[in-house]
Amino acid sequence: MIEILQEYWRPFLWSDGYQLSGLAMTLWLLTASIAIGFVASLPLSVARLSRYRLVRWPVQFYTYIFRGTPLYLQLLICYTGIYSLEAVREQPLLNDFFRDALNCTILAFALNTCAYTTEIFAGAIRNIPYGEIEAAKAYGLTGWRMYVYVIMPSALRRALPYYSNEVILMLHSTTLAFTATVPDILKVARDANAATFLTFQSFGIAALLYLLLSFTLIGLFRLAERRWLAFLGPAR
Repeated sequence: MIEILQEYWRPFLWSDGYQLSGLAMTLWLLTASIAIGFVASLPLSVARLSRYRLVRWPVQFYTYIFRGTPLYLQLLICYTGIYSLEAVREQPLLNDFFRDALNCTILAFALNTCAYTTEIFAGAIRNIPYGEIEAAKAYGLTGWRMYVYVIMPSALRRALPYYSNEVILMLHSTTLAFTATVPDILKVARDANAATFLTFQSFGIAALLYLLLSFTLIGLFRLAERRWLAFLGPAR
């Protein structure tokens, strides 16, 4: 293991000399996909609960497709499937976007986590006590103001424990990035294994890095829950 660390610690942690690699690339994949998915899921979760079918059904269809198919298949469609379409290659912007493996990977991850996050937030909105909504109406809040100032802040706080699970699962899902030639932690481990034949040590280092990231994320979410969910605990 010392031999691998001496030779591969830079690719595992930061760069292989040409581009981001290992831990840095994994963090970028996770951060970018989670950020895009989170922002997109906010309006989609509201649309998911709309009383109008034309608004609700497209969101339901989207979450059904992306929650009902494997992420690996979604990645393959974004990485190789879409670019195989002649209409995509003829458009300069689409051609440049889908020719880049990193763009395709982030797109697949973002669409996948957005679907799950939309359902998480929609469930949290459903579970908001009716008394909070009545109190908001009593203060004269209606429409989008009620969502901005009361419903969404309350839903996001209540969704923290469930959303933390989605973030951890998304971290683990980034291991699929190597199939699109994106140099994440697992790809560096595979390269180290191919060069040294030290399988246990190569993948053991990768496992330790993923454990470190997981425990860090869990700790951050626990701190957030203590701060923003304290009002749900027993009165002192």
